[in-house]
Amino acid sequence: MPLPKLPVPNLLFRQLMTVALGLVGTGAFLLLSLPLPFLFGPMLACLIGALIGAPLQGLGQISVGARAVLGIAIGAAVTPALVARLPQMLASVSLIPIYIFVIGLIGVPFFRKVCGFDSVTAFYAAMPGGAADMTIFGAEAGANVRQLSLVHVTRLLVIMVVAPVVLVQVYGVSLTHPVGEPAAQMALSQMALMVVIGLVGWKGGLKIRLFGAAILGPLILAAIFSLTDVLHQRPPREALLAAQFLIGLGIGVSYVGVTMRELRDTVFGGAAFVVILALLAAIATEIVTLSGLAPPVEGFLAFMPGGQAEMSMLAIVTGADLGFVIVHHLTRILVVIMGAPILFRILKSREDR
Repeated sequence: MPLPKLPVPNLLFRQLMTVALGLVGTGAFLLLSLPLPFLFGPMLACLIGALIGAPLQGLGQISVGARAVLGIAIGAAVTPALVARLPQMLASVSLIPIYIFVIGLIGVPFFRKVCGFDSVTAFYAAMPGGAADMTIFGAEAGANVRQLSLVHVTRLLVIMVVAPVVLVQVYGVSLTHPVGEPAAQMALSQMALMVVIGLVGWKGGLKIRLFGAAILGPLILAAIFSLTDVLHQRPPREALLAAQFLIGLGIGVSYVGVTMRELRDTVFGGAAFVVILALLAAIATEIVTLSGLAPPVEGFLAFMPGGQAEMSMLAIVTGADLGFVIVHHLTRILVVIMGAPILFRILKSREDR
């Protein structure tokens, strides 16, 4: 007689369990005085839960909306003073296309020969663009979506673990810089404006098919209002901590359903590639630092190939120049988003000859 099947927990139950597990992780990090408890606590707790088979589920649009908070924070950093400094950044920004080319030159053969990926999957796995964008482009080109998503989420996970360690141990910075003012000390008009910017920027970005609409739509609107001196504060501390929490949850939950074979063949391969990326980022950082193009911390954060949301959060908690960091990351994302499909078609047409 076959064993009765256990009922699959419903969506709400899995989401509540995910939030509860994230809160436990956050609480543990707070009690142990570990760094970035609202980011690393839920990330580690949900990662462990996912690997042991706990019934976890991402929060969908709520997690996506958290990126709108960071978009507003980044946009608020776009001030007339930053715009005036853009010509001074051109030299370091001009290194980004070369940096991306070198990453692709090393990464594609790595994923082909070491990880055994097909050529399409290897190409989009190597591109240091947004995880969602590279997965979507790769899927349209016929790549293995599961491998792509695991490689890119592993890139984010490892970088988010390694980068803070390097910042503290190598550059001697603290990760305790205030992320923002408490909501109680902020003007209601400013917070209401941020809500409007977040919703209109996010949903408007979706309407016009803006890539990364949740973060770039609010970022663009917030930048416009900041440049016109209408917006002169960034989101309150509580909103930024909630954004950290939701980003941490999202990274951890991405490993739900991963198999031992995927861990061995894809996740470990993705983690090994991050070591290569870290070495390339270190070289780029040394170039811009020694040539006087950027201070050490800003140079490191600008060339670390993590997600723009995650790197922006690290810039905030270290007190780094957020404007400098985000200009470089936006350039990287734009170059990859616009250039990757074109380069892939060129390479594909040469293979087909």
